[in-house]
Amino acid sequence: MNYDFIVIGSGPGGYVAAIRGAQLGFNVAVIERAEQGGICLNWGCIPTKSLLKSAQILDYARHAGTFGIKIENAEPDFAAIIARSRDVADKMSKGIQYLFKKNNISVIAGTGKLTPDKQVEVTNTQGEKTLYSAKHIILATGARSRVLPAIPQDGKRIIGYREALTLNHCPASLLVIGSGAIGSELAWFYNTMGAQVTLVEFMPNILPIEDEEVSKQIGRSFKKAGINVMIKSTVESIDTTGELLKVNIRNKKGDIEIHEAEIVLSAVGIAPNIENIGLEELGIEMEHGKIKVDDYYRTNIEGIYAIGDIVHGPALAHVASAEAICCVEKIAGMTPAPIRYDNIPGCTYTTPEVASVGLSEAKAKEAGYELKIGKFPFTASGKASTAGVNDGFIKLIFDAQNNTILGAHMVGANVTEMITELVVARQKGLTAHDLIKTIHPHPTMSEAVMEAAAAAYDEVIHL
Repeated sequence: MNYDFIVIGSGPGGYVAAIRGAQLGFNVAVIERAEQGGICLNWGCIPTKSLLKSAQILDYARHAGTFGIKIENAEPDFAAIIARSRDVADKMSKGIQYLFKKNNISVIAGTGKLTPDKQVEVTNTQGEKTLYSAKHIILATGARSRVLPAIPQDGKRIIGYREALTLNHCPASLLVIGSGAIGSELAWFYNTMGAQVTLVEFMPNILPIEDEEVSKQIGRSFKKAGINVMIKSTVESIDTTGELLKVNIRNKKGDIEIHEAEIVLSAVGIAPNIENIGLEELGIEMEHGKIKVDDYYRTNIEGIYAIGDIVHGPALAHVASAEAICCVEKIAGMTPAPIRYDNIPGCTYTTPEVASVGLSEAKAKEAGYELKIGKFPFTASGKASTAGVNDGFIKLIFDAQNNTILGAHMVGANVTEMITELVVARQKGLTAHDLIKTIHPHPTMSEAVMEAAAAAYDEVIHL
């Protein structure tokens, strides 16, 4: 019952911490109360991308005539699409189980809780409690769908993202509250499946954390696809007494509109899973509703660490994994560099896709930088034209004083696969001319990065 490491949670933070610990010679156990692989693998990143791929294929089929191919009456088999999504998630979960076995990691099924003497009490499904001890305990308990008091979720008609992944039919109408990555991705999926979708966002633009030009482009693309986008709007209440839900929305003019929907999806963010895990009993310090940690994810209690959605920083799978490796390597006596939270890429897998890193134009101006900005539209891209995906652009923001990259903002096909070039460039302090003078293959979507950099310095060729 004694381990070098105990990790509570097996999501992209927890399982990576466990595997890296085992690689470094530690005796590791993972405590998991649900599916191995956590929310991202089972109920988030992976199954969502499966659904979106099915929707993309359907969209291609419906527009096949544009490419000189005849496909008649392309229709979704909704049950099969959901089943494929679940199958992909199950296979990935089995992959994590294999990695645990390969690395001799013990998996303990149940709910873990810290005890006042720094052990871990695990309660299994039968209610039986067992104590485990370890020199190092890493909390990686993740997060869940945030529930607004005015919009209680019943899991059937008013749902969160988890239920949205396993509906037994495509609703005729869906109202989505919140246009972050989760809300926007699921709005696009259900719209493509044939639902009448209304997307409600409190902020002035959808995907509000993105650069304003990117957000406005996605708004245009969504409207062109048939999604009813309502910005500067708030859901005041929902009447559940009728066959259809009646949603009272205060619009951008301040007037109340009533919208009917079969299902309402609340996608207003996530809440960290920090309740009932023993934080109070041990006196672990909190900060802004999350566990306070240092650069190496140490809490104020020796031997207790925290990573992922329960600590500061963006709640993204790749961030949790990076934090896990940094934390474990520091424990092992290595010298990992602290994570640069100013260089975290963000991706949204709508059509078109969105990817970004660094400062938006507004944030860069607010910080006092003198800017050089280059944009290259995909309407001028040969590869985008051949693929029939001209929506979008690349926008690069440079510090005019030293020509380094302050921010990169992309909207278009496959841009989530292209953003890493800019992440590496920022990490290494490369300049605009490093990008301009790097030969990019033609024809590719990625050569738009070179062209955008060139546009900022009046050297662009294809505009």
